[in-house]
Amino acid sequence: MKDVLLIALFALLGAACAGLAGAVVLRLVRHRSVAVSLAVVAAVTVTAMLAGTLAVAQAMFLSAHDLWVVTVVVAMAALVSLAVALLLGRWVVARSHALTKAARDFGDGGSFSAPRGTATAELAALTLELAATSAKLDESRRRERALETSRRELVAWISHDLRTPLAGLRAMAEALEDGVAADPDRYHRQIRTEVDRLTAMVADLFELSRIHAGALTLAPSRLSVYDLVGDALGGADPLAREHGVRLSGEAVQAVPVEVDGKEMTRVLANLLVNAIRHTPPDGTVAVAAERREDTVVLSVTDGCGGIRDEDLPRVFDTGWRGTQARTPPAGAGLGLAIVRGIVEAHSGSAAVRNVPGGCRFEVVLPAAAG
Repeated sequence: MKDVLLIALFALLGAACAGLAGAVVLRLVRHRSVAVSLAVVAAVTVTAMLAGTLAVAQAMFLSAHDLWVVTVVVAMAALVSLAVALLLGRWVVARSHALTKAARDFGDGGSFSAPRGTATAELAALTLELAATSAKLDESRRRERALETSRRELVAWISHDLRTPLAGLRAMAEALEDGVAADPDRYHRQIRTEVDRLTAMVADLFELSRIHAGALTLAPSRLSVYDLVGDALGGADPLAREHGVRLSGEAVQAVPVEVDGKEMTRVLANLLVNAIRHTPPDGTVAVAAERREDTVVLSVTDGCGGIRDEDLPRVFDTGWRGTQARTPPAGAGLGLAIVRGIVEAHSGSAAVRNVPGGCRFEVVLPAAAG
């Protein structure tokens, strides 16, 4: 038993020396290819066996003949181990290079295409992560392109919408200044109307800039959806009468919500104004509200005839006004973008879909607790 313990001790000391030397070598080559590291590990394994054997032989536990036999066996094992390590290293390196090339491609603006062939579990997991990252980058690029398009359209439409009233204001002001206005009172009323319209447009731009900057401050309180809808319908009634449109709010449940009353009133007002302007005379704009599980769904249904399917995803984009048939007579396409911004600030969502005869705008808000 004592001889066995001594043999184990000498073998451990010899193998430890080889392992320590291998650790030093691995540290020196840690920035090299993984194939080199695998070869070093294989060499350390065989060297540790040989070093332990030599230590045992020096302690006179092995004869010269036995030492020679063991050395030959270890040498053959070393050759096979190194060959397998190099093959494995080349395979791992080739897969890594393929992943590097694929990652470089989608980093340069392309899409990630996973290399063909099998891979280790770690490389396969890395491939999945790269594919997910590529999908997120593609989505970000599409969103960035859509935002850039919206900004350009907004600048163009705002410039157009400002140029016309400003030119009219200048002409009326010059007519009043020169004393050639046939009806000065009418000119003054028209100037006031145009100024009010421009003021509303600037207010919308300011509100939208606060939303995009994340500076929209909310003062939530517990309110009834029934009261919010009632106030919004009362405010929109004059415009509906002017356009010959009927307002309906019969399907509204008295569901409590925790919202900023002022901002949510603006949301409903924008939706109602948009619906009234695009509903023909004698048409109906219906407002409904109901509770669905832990949410409250507010909907405004108009009689616009529907929106083209390809335009539905852009309805809430900044500056979108769709076709000429849906272009409001005075607006820069900011109302629905403001609606989405305010609703999302309340941890809700806004959507639109076509229904027979028109479209339905839906606002989903978290229901108040209790």
